Amino acid sequence: MNSLLQDTIEKAFREQKLLETTFHNLEEFLSLKDLSAVERESLNELVQNQNWEELNERFYKRLSFGTGGIRGRTMGRVITKAERGSASLDGSPQYPAIGFNCMNDRNVRSAALGFARYLQRVFPGEALKIVISHDSRHFSRYFSELCGHTLEKTKVKAFLFPSQRSTPQLSFTVRWLKAHGGIMITASHNPPYDNGFKAYFRDGCQLIEPHASEVIKEVEAIESRADYLLQDGEGSPIILGPEADSAYIDAVETIILEPQALATAQEKLKIVYSPLHGTGIEIIPKLLDRHKIRYLLVPSQIIPDGNFPTVKSPNPEDPAALSLAINLALEQKADIVIATDPDGDRMGAAVKNKQGEFVLLTGNQIFSLFAYYRTSRLFEQGILNAQNAHRAVLIKSLVTTDLIKKIAEHYHVQCVETLTGFKYIGAKLLKYELQSGLEDYDNHPFNERRAVQLQKGKYFICGGEESYGTSCGDYVRDKDANSATLELVEVAGWAARHSMTLLDYLDSIYTTFGYFAEKLGTMTFEGPEGSNLIVQILKSYRENPPGEFLGNKRVGFDDFGLADHYDIEGDLIPKEIMLRFIFENNNKLIIRGSGTEPKIKFYLSTHSPIENGLEKTKDNATHFLNRWWEIIQQDVKRRINR
Repeated sequence: MNSLLQDTIEKAFREQKLLETTFHNLEEFLSLKDLSAVERESLNELVQNQNWEELNERFYKRLSFGTGGIRGRTMGRVITKAERGSASLDGSPQYPAIGFNCMNDRNVRSAALGFARYLQRVFPGEALKIVISHDSRHFSRYFSELCGHTLEKTKVKAFLFPSQRSTPQLSFTVRWLKAHGGIMITASHNPPYDNGFKAYFRDGCQLIEPHASEVIKEVEAIESRADYLLQDGEGSPIILGPEADSAYIDAVETIILEPQALATAQEKLKIVYSPLHGTGIEIIPKLLDRHKIRYLLVPSQIIPDGNFPTVKSPNPEDPAALSLAINLALEQKADIVIATDPDGDRMGAAVKNKQGEFVLLTGNQIFSLFAYYRTSRLFEQGILNAQNAHRAVLIKSLVTTDLIKKIAEHYHVQCVETLTGFKYIGAKLLKYELQSGLEDYDNHPFNERRAVQLQKGKYFICGGEESYGTSCGDYVRDKDANSATLELVEVAGWAARHSMTLLDYLDSIYTTFGYFAEKLGTMTFEGPEGSNLIVQILKSYRENPPGEFLGNKRVGFDDFGLADHYDIEGDLIPKEIMLRFIFENNNKLIIRGSGTEPKIKFYLSTHSPIENGLEKTKDNATHFLNRWWEIIQQDVKRRINR
C-alpha cells in the first residue's frame, strides 16, 4: 500500500497539486513504523479520492507553539471513514484528524512528552507533578486523559479534574498543588473543529521565554515518534476532589473590595448568565450563590457541548453569542447579561440602558471599569495613598485602551504595557512575587502579601486585554472569567448604591478623562496561501508605512519586531512582529498577526475631548473609526495586488 500511495503522491507533486512541504511531510509520515490503522486508512482514502487540498491543509506544516501553545484542527474539513469510525454522521467523529498539522494523538502525545522532558531537565531529581484540565470541546477529555497516561509512563505524576474546568482554575491549581507545570486542553473560543494544548510553568503562567523555546526544541526532537521515549512508569492519574474547587473559589473571593456593594447587588440587580456550553457552569453559579445574587441561567447553553449548537461562535466578543441571554434578560426584566467563553478565561457583558435596551460592553470598557473602580476604592479605603501609590500597578497589553494609562496618571500609580498574551502579564506578577521576598508566597494571607508589596515591591491592582480578558488578583496567572464575573457584579452593585448603572458609571469616567474609542478589524487568510499573505501584508506595512489616514499625518512608527523597546519598569519587551503607527489628533493603529488563528489584526483607537456633549462625541468617534477601517481594508487589497 505504501508503494502505491508513494507513487500517487509523487505524481500529484509533479503536477503541482501538492505543496513541496506537504510532499516531504507525507514522505516522512509514510516512513513511520508506528502508523495506526486509522492513520493508514485515512491517508489512503484522502489520496485515492484526490483530496489534495485537504492533504495540503493537514501536512503543509507542523503544529507549532504560538501565543497560547499548540492549536489546530482536530476534525478535518473532509472527515474520512476511518476517522468517523462508529460515530453518527451528525456528531463528532470517533477519532481525531490525522496529519502533522492537526490536533491528534500523535501531536498531543509528543507535546506532553516534550513538556515533561523539559521539566525533567529543569528540575533534575525532583518527583514531578503536572496538573491537567480541559474544556468541553471535541476530544478534550480524551486528550487530557491521553496526556495523563503518557506522563505517568514517564514517571511524572499527573493530576486530572473529574470533568471540565476553566483555564484560570488550571493556573491556580498548579500553584495550589505546588506542581511543576500544567496542561490545558482547549482552543478557547475557536470554531468547534479546533482544539489545543497550552503548557503552564510552575508559577501557573503560560510558558514564556526561555521556557517556550526550550519546550519547542524538546517537542521537535521527539518528531513524530513518541513511543520510544516512554519509560516504564506505571500508575493512573490522580483525580482531584472537591477541595480543589473550594480552594479556587476562596481565592477568587479575595478580589472583593466592597462587600456592601455585593449586598446592594443582591438586593437591586438581576443577572442572566451563560457559559456558552463551556466550563463557566462549574464555578460561576457557586460564586453567585455564595453571595445570594439573583441570577438566571440560559437553559439551552448550560450543557457542555463541543458543537456549541446555539451560537455561530462561542466568543463573548461576538454580539450574536449573547443574543439568547439578552432575550431571556428582556423577558425576565434582568439588568445585566454575562457570558463566558468555553475555557472560562474571557467574559463579555451587556447592560440595560434607560430605554430598556441592552448595550454590549467592549473588552476595553470592562477593563476600564475594573481599573477605575479598584484604584479609586483602594484610595478611598486608605490602602493606597500618596506615599505608596508608586508601588501600585495596572497592567495592560499594548493594544488595549489608553484610558488605563490616563487612570494610572490621575492616581499616580504605574501603568505597565506588555505584548498581547496574558502570559506577559503573568511574567510581571512572578517578578513582583519574587520582589516581595516572601517564602512560600501563596501560604501568606492575601492582606499580608499586599502590605509587603506596598512596602518593598509592586502591588497588582488589576490587569487586562482588549480581548475581554482580565485578572484582579495574583492568585492566578492567567485571565479569569470567573473572577471577572464576580468583579462586574461588585462594580454594578457599587454603581447601584449610587443610583447609577454600569453605563452611567462608564460615562462618568469618560467625562473625567475624555472619550476613548477603539475598533478591532480582522482579516482572515486560511491555509498555506493565507499564511504567506499574512507575512506579505506585515512586510508591506513594515517597509512602506502609511504616511497619513483621513488627513491625519503619521507622527510616529514603532516596529516591535526589529528595534528594542523597554517598558516603564526598564524591562526589555520581547521581539514580536507588531507595528504601531501614531497619527495626529490622538489616533493610533497597531497591526499584528494573531498567534492562535489565521488572522491579521488591526487595532484602531482615537481619544477625543468632550466638547459638544458625550453622545455627540461618541457618534463622531464611531463614524471616524468605521471610515478609517474601510480605508485600511482598501489599502490592504492594494498592497496584496501589488
